[in-house]
Amino acid sequence: MHTRYIGTGNHGLGARAMRKTNFASLLLAGLVAGAMALPAQAGQRGLAFALTGGVSYSPSYFGSDSSEFGPSGRFSFHGLRFRGFDFGERDRTAFDGPVDFEPGFGVRGALRYIPERDAIFGIDSVDPSLELGAGVHFTEDNWQVYTDLRYGAIGHEGVAGEAGANLFYRGESGLVLHAGPRVAFGNSRFNQTYFGVPDGADLPAYRAGSGIISAGVEIGAYQALSNDWAVTGALRYDRLRGDAGNSPIVREGQRGQFGAEIGLQRHFNLRF
Repeated sequence: MHTRYIGTGNHGLGARAMRKTNFASLLLAGLVAGAMALPAQAGQRGLAFALTGGVSYSPSYFGSDSSEFGPSGRFSFHGLRFRGFDFGERDRTAFDGPVDFEPGFGVRGALRYIPERDAIFGIDSVDPSLELGAGVHFTEDNWQVYTDLRYGAIGHEGVAGEAGANLFYRGESGLVLHAGPRVAFGNSRFNQTYFGVPDGADLPAYRAGSGIISAGVEIGAYQALSNDWAVTGALRYDRLRGDAGNSPIVREGQRGQFGAEIGLQRHFNLRF
């Protein structure tokens, strides 16, 4: 499982509406505190996961022509053993690389937080949203295809997702480079929430239907520093398309959306 706190309306970096907020920082702090409270001693029960915390630079909201720095965070589940239940890899280290890039067919959780959007152009503010969902990927040593689908369990109550592919370079020192295309999509409820314009606003009324939100590309790097630590980074560019790209909100801003992040990752292999 993973979560990212960066960019605009898709799973990756580029077009995600992000503002400075303490959400990711509080989430990471809570998870780390809980993890460190567990005694890391040998036993029949174990939990393995990774936490990433860092800094992102991304558009202020979907379609904005200005960007902001803010916190970024990610959670990756590796394995669990508890009372006869054994799942995943509990002895994974940073040199094994990102779990989402592990060769084979996999199912993963997907989570995204979209912060509140302030009132713009006479349009009321949009409450923060928490999206929950799942994804599947098929990965070989040198390439990967994947898709994720998420539902706005808190907030917009729409459906959004992403499909993409990656090419990999895997170095012997724990270096993993990836690059590939991304396509983000959403249903009419999601698109209307972030790209629609109601009557009475300062912009022409606009109804956004379902379909593709953006298409773009991401490049990224992961470098293991030790068994427990790694550094990660990514750059992403997306261009808003379809009803999203034609929105008056976007026309007042820009279709091209750029995002970047860098973070430090800590791997935990707990025994209790």
